[in-house]
Amino acid sequence: MEPDDEIYANGEPDSSNNRNRPIISGEQLDIEAYAGLYTGRTKITRLLFIADQCGQNNNTAMQMEALRMAYEEIKKGENTQLFRDVVHKIDGRLGDKYGMDSAWCEAVDRRAVQKKEKLENELNAYRTNLIKESIRMGYNDFGDYHYTHGSLADAFKSYVRTRDYCTTSKHVIHMCMSAILVSIETGQFTHVTSYISKAEQTVDALDPNTVSKLHCAAGLAHLDSKKYKLAARKFLEVAPELGNSYNEVIAPQDVATYGGLCALASFDRMELKNKVIDSINFRNFLELVPEVRELIHDFYSSHYASCLEYLGNLKANLMLDIHLHDHVQTLYDQIRNKALIQYTHPFVSVDLHVMANAFKTTVAGLEKELEALITDNQIQARIDSHNKILYARHADQRNATFQRVLQTGNEFDRDVRAMLLRANLIKLEYKASRKL
Repeated sequence: MEPDDEIYANGEPDSSNNRNRPIISGEQLDIEAYAGLYTGRTKITRLLFIADQCGQNNNTAMQMEALRMAYEEIKKGENTQLFRDVVHKIDGRLGDKYGMDSAWCEAVDRRAVQKKEKLENELNAYRTNLIKESIRMGYNDFGDYHYTHGSLADAFKSYVRTRDYCTTSKHVIHMCMSAILVSIETGQFTHVTSYISKAEQTVDALDPNTVSKLHCAAGLAHLDSKKYKLAARKFLEVAPELGNSYNEVIAPQDVATYGGLCALASFDRMELKNKVIDSINFRNFLELVPEVRELIHDFYSSHYASCLEYLGNLKANLMLDIHLHDHVQTLYDQIRNKALIQYTHPFVSVDLHVMANAFKTTVAGLEKELEALITDNQIQARIDSHNKILYARHADQRNATFQRVLQTGNEFDRDVRAMLLRANLIKLEYKASRKL
């Protein structure tokens, strides 16, 4: 293909490209496989989030599957309030097997009361003896107790109280990681940022795996505040050695998805190439999610139709992600706008019919999108609505050159006058001093 032909094929599928491409699948989420990526409380909250979203979309089968798995997972723990909430949501639709188990709730609550009394007695004894390490462990045990039973606010307070009794850097890191975990669960991302900063100041106790966990937490905090470029950078800094060691918060597949989409929405072509496509570390994460890897390569290669098709097929499942749900539409809009801008950039004029075909949309719809980008000054162009052609509005180089010459002349004139004035002032001052 000649260079000119390659430019005019911008956005079109490359028929000469024989690389093995994964089949684009629009299948609904495999909830069991998805839930298997996580452990602990986040596994349950993600399942409940999926159930809520499917309930709103009238996908009853998927909703019941998520609630069934959440029911079974909760019974492995000791959170009776969450169990009652799930039973209420199931509302008998899964049969007697997934109904209210009052005996289990009473037994768990009874054990919880006994354990709490034991922890209180131990903590009071530690306080009396003024043993800092024992007091720290007592508060930490209380934090674990509250976290297990779903009292996240009390868990956070208990973990933070250990700070005054930390005697080593590792203790500080442990306190910060516990506070970050609870803060992510409660959506308090200002606390997440604060404790990440505290942990990063304890440099001597930070191992590579902990650093990667902090990068993940920071990425989630930036994502929540819609700082997509900062979020992308944090996810890109995560080392592949993280593996499944932080699956109580995030899976490695999430690192690839969150980082890839945020990078597409916020990075320019140079950053996308250097920090994403050519990144050996991030490549390991992208291998776990082939669809995200392919859509990034398609976007960089200007195969926009294929890229947008991948995004379209991923959207339904991404809307079921507890952290990404609120940002999917914004990220998609930004990625699409970037694709439109990049498509028009090399051309003096573009046939809107050809462009609409490349983006799998109607001419009328494309025209509205381009109008918005032109109004926002993101594309320097004008639209011939009658002939359906986009004309680039390039700067007048001749006029710009004249303006620069005039500006340089004015600056030269000003500098010469200033030098003459200074010379006259020096001369007059010299004569005055001679007369004195």
